[in-house]
Amino acid sequence: MRKLSYLRSITIHSVMKIVLIGSGNVATHLGGALQKANHQILQVFSRSKANATDLATKLNAEAISNLSDVDKDADVYILSIKDDALESVILSLPQLKGMVVHTAGSVAMDVLIGFDKYGVFYPFQTFTKSTQVDFQVIPILVEGQNKEQTQLLFDLGCELSNNVLKANSYQRGQLHIAAVYACNFTNHMYRLANEVLDKSELPFDLLHPLITETAAKVQKLSPYQTQTGPAARNDKTIIKKHLSAISNNDELSEIYKVLTDSIIRRC
Repeated sequence: MRKLSYLRSITIHSVMKIVLIGSGNVATHLGGALQKANHQILQVFSRSKANATDLATKLNAEAISNLSDVDKDADVYILSIKDDALESVILSLPQLKGMVVHTAGSVAMDVLIGFDKYGVFYPFQTFTKSTQVDFQVIPILVEGQNKEQTQLLFDLGCELSNNVLKANSYQRGQLHIAAVYACNFTNHMYRLANEVLDKSELPFDLLHPLITETAAKVQKLSPYQTQTGPAARNDKTIIKKHLSAISNNDELSEIYKVLTDSIIRRC
């Protein structure tokens, strides 16, 4: 597979006029970062006028809830919406002079092929509106339909982050799958662990030091080197004891067995 490639940054000196299509977690943080980089957010679109107004007010932009009201003279249109809503929104957009990009990891760039200029601007992070993030450390993956558009997106990314690289649609899709394992599934494991502790009347924060240490170690060593626990040791006695303790919960038991077998096979 072709490796992710880095480009040389060419600093953008002019203020870009940007329209945000979406008002959710990604749009909120991305809009703030773009404004901090002195770009002008012209409009924020959301089907919910209240949501559009909430973000637009923070960004000194116009709130719109009808795609026919989109400013046709912006430089960049950023679609930060749910993946399953992309197609309908794209079909509803008028023909635009500026560059149209989406921020999805698992959606190919070619979904935007109907526009004259298009690409992908993918900030690789989990976003929550109420949680502040440091955009300078967030990887941004870009792709344009030609070298000129790719370079424009790369340069824009470099104004927000110190970690910008080019990645094609296949690579972004694979990264998104990896993120589901590393983030979404891991968080679900935290939730299941919390349920186990709740039944024992123990607080979840007992796990905080363990979670912090595990996350710190994997940033210095490979996951293969940091794997510990009864499955890594193939400690059949402890594994059997654990399964007996949760035998009244089929879901927990099944997940425990699947993950234990997977770890044993790889250790």
